[in-house]
Amino acid sequence: MNEAIIIKDLTKKYGSLCALDHVSLTLEPNHIYGLLGRNGAGKTTMLNLINNRIFPTEGEILYGNENVTENSSAQNQFFLMSEDTYYPENMRVQEAFLWTSKFHPSFDPEYAKSLADKFQLNIKSRSKNLSTGYRSIFKLIIALSINVPFIFFDEPVLGLDANHRDLFYRLLLEKYSEKPATYVLSTHLIEEVADIIEDLIIIKQGKILACENKEEFLSKAYTVAGESRIVDAYCQDRKCIGTENFGGLKLAYLLGRPAPDTQGLTVSTPDLQKLFIKLTNDDLL
Repeated sequence: MNEAIIIKDLTKKYGSLCALDHVSLTLEPNHIYGLLGRNGAGKTTMLNLINNRIFPTEGEILYGNENVTENSSAQNQFFLMSEDTYYPENMRVQEAFLWTSKFHPSFDPEYAKSLADKFQLNIKSRSKNLSTGYRSIFKLIIALSINVPFIFFDEPVLGLDANHRDLFYRLLLEKYSEKPATYVLSTHLIEEVADIIEDLIIIKQGKILACENKEEFLSKAYTVAGESRIVDAYCQDRKCIGTENFGGLKLAYLLGRPAPDTQGLTVSTPDLQKLFIKLTNDDLL
């Protein structure tokens, strides 16, 4: 099926705590999304709702015009790699590959073994004996080897060293090129995934702050740098979302398009991580 996931007015409450607040968005087929937000913003809640690990308080999630809640045919089109490991601790990696193929017919065990070789993961190791990094690698290999339309990664590179993180990103792009699917990466390492993701979803306090193409998003903001008094004068009556001071110099982050009156200022495009930090700052009204 080449369908989108459509989320409509999705809300999840835990007593008086609203973890997700009337969220609406669409996840298109064959895209790489970055799901970005601070701790507690609602990222994991949204992924768990899509994948039926928890259920919504209000709203609905549709796939192929069908509600995905308790819908096994729809859920068979998704896979979520999360922080939890659901395999028995005494199970060996190669046994996990075997059992995964029984529950997920699209799982490619030979591809999984080839990835294990690349990551130098001993498939005879038991799950309980894997380090934090190799436990993440084990779960990454499972996720990359399941060929379904939507793969979700919740903090996928937890515990991985720089070399293994780089290898994962390269393998992800390679797999995406050869067998397109939608990959949603929920991560705090924004700088690392900035060149990988095509679209982004930013959540702040349970609400969607942005959901759009990455380049279009970045084009809606800019920075100006120069002497503090000139920057302050320029920022008056403009949407300034944050500043940084360097002695007598100042850098300001603004939403919108640069105005013609930028004499004495250096104008540039902010990087994604810096813009994310400024937009999700709790002091920003």
